[in-house]
Amino acid sequence: MSQDKSSTYEIRDPRFRHLIMSSARLEELHAGCRWAEGPVWFGDANCLLWSDIPNQRILRWVPGGGVSVYREPSNFINGNTRDREGRLVSCEHGGRRVIRTELDGSVTVLADRFEGRRLNSPNDVVVRSDGSIWFTDPTYGILSDYEGYRSDPEQPTRNVYRLDPATGELDAVATDFGQPNGLAFSPDETLLYVADSAASHEERAPRHIRVFDVVDGRRLANGREFCRLDNGFPDGFRVDVSGNLWSSAGDGVHCFAPDGTLLGKILVPQTVANLTFGGPRRNRLFITATQSLYAVYVATSGAQRP
Repeated sequence: MSQDKSSTYEIRDPRFRHLIMSSARLEELHAGCRWAEGPVWFGDANCLLWSDIPNQRILRWVPGGGVSVYREPSNFINGNTRDREGRLVSCEHGGRRVIRTELDGSVTVLADRFEGRRLNSPNDVVVRSDGSIWFTDPTYGILSDYEGYRSDPEQPTRNVYRLDPATGELDAVATDFGQPNGLAFSPDETLLYVADSAASHEERAPRHIRVFDVVDGRRLANGREFCRLDNGFPDGFRVDVSGNLWSSAGDGVHCFAPDGTLLGKILVPQTVANLTFGGPRRNRLFITATQSLYAVYVATSGAQRP
């Protein structure tokens, strides 16, 4: 193990040196959030959106233009992504639902119930190339009035869902998590990675990300442990074009090879919640960490997600 003199990187495997820019340093782009989450890059608008959940707002960062408020109140929106038509898809804690912001600014509710009962608090979301929407539904948004509205869960805390937006059909594709959190597809979409952040306050809680085979674009099979974190608990993460997984962690961003080997870390002074690739070449890693938005250039690019 080695650590560069700037304390930006921690090298665990020589392969990590080919994924980072040794001269690139971590930049703090904005401070003053209460819990920064859900970053999503809009290349056609040259901006980044992210959630400040307790402050009930979505913020927007524009290169050279600073930060402005995109939506307020946000009803405690957490995770965000884009669909195949470029629309914003979000997980809303306050409404306990998954919503889509249309191109004219109106909002469509995509899912708020399963088998007649309300969802708990949808957390993170990803869209597959066939347009299907996959999301997790832990209870973090209803545990208190800080990131949502305190309430009793009406669904098991174990579920990961697949939504067909054309038919409205909602299926539970995984039902054996403690508290599912971030999720992402492999570049070829044959694998789905899902973080389990159950009971993150307990020392014996899982600190792992699981991986599943995607069957016929509709089902998950052969769930197994992909990797285990050595600091903190996994939350949000993204995959690059080579299939390496870049995960949030307690001490920064951990990068794992496709075989689950920890390659190295980008050290961040605050607990990381989520991240995304962005910029014109998708080679800039945007990191939401507790109160701040950070960014660092890397020597790879994000898998082509919307």
